[in-house]
Amino acid sequence: MKIEENKSSLAKETKKILQKNKIHLNNNLGQNYLIDEFKRNQIISFANLKNDDNILEIGPGIGTLTIELAKKVNKVTAIEQDTNIFKILKKRLKNENINNVELINEDALKVKFPDFNKIVSNLPYQISSPITFKLLDYSFDLGILMYQKEFGERMVAKSGNRNYSRLSAMLYFKSLIEILDNVSPESFIPKPKVESVILKLTPKKNINLKISDEEFKNYEIVCKTLFQHKNKKCKNALIDSRQILGYKDKKLLKSKLNEIDVNELFLKRAVNMSPEEILLLSKKLETVIKK
Repeated sequence: MKIEENKSSLAKETKKILQKNKIHLNNNLGQNYLIDEFKRNQIISFANLKNDDNILEIGPGIGTLTIELAKKVNKVTAIEQDTNIFKILKKRLKNENINNVELINEDALKVKFPDFNKIVSNLPYQISSPITFKLLDYSFDLGILMYQKEFGERMVAKSGNRNYSRLSAMLYFKSLIEILDNVSPESFIPKPKVESVILKLTPKKNINLKISDEEFKNYEIVCKTLFQHKNKKCKNALIDSRQILGYKDKKLLKSKLNEIDVNELFLKRAVNMSPEEILLLSKKLETVIKK
């Protein structure tokens, strides 16, 4: 009963603000605002906030998370692309005398992020993949992020699982990832057509992975090549996606692959290859990949 009341209270507040400002949310643009106070509190609790934290928030909307975050930390930097929504949030912060939030009216994919040690966001789902990889180019301690459930399951999938993908393999060397809880469509307005998950992301910055930036670039190329045909045997997948490796001539690539002593890996399918095996293969293919 209390959870329903929490939803109702936050939903009324959200609808009132949107109606007052004549804002119509666009589901297709990922404008799904959280109206479940229980889930909002859960997200904030998962972030284990400290007084000296500097938080990054992407897609703050009208401030459902922003205002509560600002009450508990040193600073919040919120990046909102929609100019009308940006103005509403700016006004709300002023009215509530909150002065530790820096608002940036830009596209989060194009702007340089300021220093932050945690990110807490209900991410716009249509930019989930590029924004996640952009985030992992920065140094931070913890991320508590909302994703589409299907996307989140691909992020954490292991080799052999039907959800195992290029995304899974790429993130393996970048971050520890854990699904913390599910979020139903009823927790948002407008209701999305999909379920969501709250996910914990911890960058692997202090783990000795023995993989250089150059090796990771090759690994990325090989992942892209293999997972275009993830159910084919590795060698056939490489040949069928040879353009990614820089080849037009099928016979030329085949002859180069025949010179490499990794027959055991060549017989495996990408969906069953561990990230470590893909990394080993990418190192063996270093002289084959055309830069």
